Amino acid sequence: MQQRTFGRTGWSVSEVGYGMWGMGSWSGSNDDESMDSLERAVDLGCNFFDTAWAYGQGHSERLLGRLLKSRPDVRLYTASKIPPKNMKWPAADDMRLDDTYPPDHIREFTEKSLANVGVDTLDLIQLHTWSDAWADDPRWQKAVASLKAEKLVRAVGISVNRWEPANGVKALRTGLIDAVQVVYNIFDQAPEDELYPVCRELGVAVIARVPFDEGTLTGTLKLDTTWPDGDFRNLYFAGDKLRASVEHAEQLRPDIPSGMTMPELALRFILANPDVGTIIPGMRKRAHVDANLGVSDGKPLDAAVMQRMRAHRWDRRPVRLS
Repeated sequence: MQQRTFGRTGWSVSEVGYGMWGMGSWSGSNDDESMDSLERAVDLGCNFFDTAWAYGQGHSERLLGRLLKSRPDVRLYTASKIPPKNMKWPAADDMRLDDTYPPDHIREFTEKSLANVGVDTLDLIQLHTWSDAWADDPRWQKAVASLKAEKLVRAVGISVNRWEPANGVKALRTGLIDAVQVVYNIFDQAPEDELYPVCRELGVAVIARVPFDEGTLTGTLKLDTTWPDGDFRNLYFAGDKLRASVEHAEQLRPDIPSGMTMPELALRFILANPDVGTIIPGMRKRAHVDANLGVSDGKPLDAAVMQRMRAHRWDRRPVRLS
């Protein structure tokens, strides 16, 4: 497993981390299988684990806590997220800070995450939604600064809205944000335009999320793919979105190098960008852990392939999913 420096924190983290959303509340999750997958990831050198209170109302956080207890001899980096008070994703500019991250809410859910994970200090706490409309509000600034001063967290981050990567630059320029989590993949290349240059300038770590576009870039979706009631993907692929996603995946197939799978190509595309500190693919099964972490082998993606990937950029309009 290759490692990278996590921005100005100086942490040495695995370039492929572990996204724990799926094991929190997605249909088909099984705790025994989840723990086996997490243990396997540690054995393969993964040391960065990203969870959130919203992933099963603390369930995913508690699984991470079980992992930490079982591997006290290994330095594992813990990252969690505070949900917005109104529980709405994504954030909208007309939402007030009082609707989303008032100081008492930031404190309350940091303490909940600490209890769920079973630690005195989290490495990284993130605001699970963000709008730069709040960037200049001193209340959230003082709240997160206090968390660090009291050593409840080592670093603070934000998770920026899907398809709005520039809607976070003002927050980064406050100097209070150590890491930014953003959707970045073969289709979603927009973070390269404005966000990543600011991250380089300020030493802000980048966490690349949704590397497979919620499944599109696994190459397994079909026009008749369905999910159980309550599954997030019913919202994400609603209307004509499933058809459009399948079409974009099919257009990508001819550009996949011989002997490489679509998921491998998706991860290698992201790893080719040195601005990325770690990728957090969602994984629930041991086979997925083996495949995803196996991509971290230090072999760069061919420059000609990278160039072909530029033609697959797919800029989309933000939509509310909750």
